[in-house]
Amino acid sequence: MTQEEKISPPRHIAIIMDGNGRWAKNRGLPRTAGHAAGAEAFRKIANYCRELGVEYLTVYAFSTENWKRSQEEVSGIMRLLGLYLKEALRDMRKNRVRFCFFGDLTKLSPKLQKLCLQAQEESADYDVQVNFCLNYGGRQELVQAAQRFAADVQQGLVQPQELTEDMLSSYLYSKDVPDPELIIRPSGEKRTSNFLLWQSAYSEYVFMNVLWPDFSPEHLDEAIEEYHRRNRRFGGV
Repeated sequence: MTQEEKISPPRHIAIIMDGNGRWAKNRGLPRTAGHAAGAEAFRKIANYCRELGVEYLTVYAFSTENWKRSQEEVSGIMRLLGLYLKEALRDMRKNRVRFCFFGDLTKLSPKLQKLCLQAQEESADYDVQVNFCLNYGGRQELVQAAQRFAADVQQGLVQPQELTEDMLSSYLYSKDVPDPELIIRPSGEKRTSNFLLWQSAYSEYVFMNVLWPDFSPEHLDEAIEEYHRRNRRFGGV
């Protein structure tokens, strides 16, 4: 499909980057090799989204449940993230990609926290926005939003009866970011896995039988085409 033939993409695409470990196992490699291949797949897809004109890309990089994995695997993921952010800091002016992080960063190493904040601050005025869900869980996000709202009630800033959907959204990590129209999960699994529980209320899910490291721009085209075949009624007729 040529650039001229491509169907216009949704404004906001979210991806559950799943299948790195199985990709490595299928090749007799350590799981960390799968995460390295997954990081390269992300780089390609992020650049392709920018070419297509996608305004927001949100990726599930590390969940609150992923800490249950082996220390070796977790350390490998964090090392790869640090390397990627260092490269991104060098390239972001050229690509004009804005970095944001959804999740509780306080569990990360001080060095990695500093890199995340530096990337976020230095890219604040750029165009395309990539949201990394890092130490993120949808339920955790809602609990923390409720806690922040309750704290504002205690301080007399708002009243409980004033709470609306829009107000609750303003307490989420995704404040000021439109909800994703399309959520893609590669790997063949058909679960939401605690990802963007509030924001995905009317998202279209596309599940694909390809492991994330093998996910290509052609797969993204396929998912966008499937999205455009859907009849999005939002509860209407």
